[in-house]
Amino acid sequence: MRDLDARLARRLAALRTEHGWSLDALAGATGISRSTLSRIERAEISPTAALLGSLGAAYGRTPSQLLAEAEPEPPRLVRAEDQDVWRDEATGFDRRTVSPPHPSLRAEMVQGELRPGADIAYPEPPVPGLEQHVWILSGELHLTADGTDHRLQEGDCLRFRLWGPTRFRCPGPDPVRYAVVLVRP
Repeated sequence: MRDLDARLARRLAALRTEHGWSLDALAGATGISRSTLSRIERAEISPTAALLGSLGAAYGRTPSQLLAEAEPEPPRLVRAEDQDVWRDEATGFDRRTVSPPHPSLRAEMVQGELRPGADIAYPEPPVPGLEQHVWILSGELHLTADGTDHRLQEGDCLRFRLWGPTRFRCPGPDPVRYAVVLVRP
């Protein structure tokens, strides 16, 4: 638990710096004394649930988000053999998590492969406003995003923010392989 307290202390201090707040300004925003805030940021004390709630409100985060942001840094190198691959045999879709999501990172990267004839529709975005960069590595992809159809070929990159339904189709005759960079809003 002591290690978590130290990571949380560093994260809270970093958030205050990111916001350009002094300890006095944060004390005014949270109702927590300056000395208590200082002791929390130096990991001399662990914040109570109520204090964590007040700090989260000041930073626009839930207490669980603050704790998640204090998780250890993600590994810099994600070896191919450590990347999760999920297969949906029914739709003909393989999804490799190249760079997995982490609370301290906003982006993730996946590689998708659709077999000829595969057609996958998503009725709504997982996160409204999610930024996506879809880069075609090989083959052809018909991608519909927010009502606009795009025919993408090897080397093409489609960039957009996702607000509505999407559809990924592989017209064939070959499979399509593509990379997607996802950036949370």
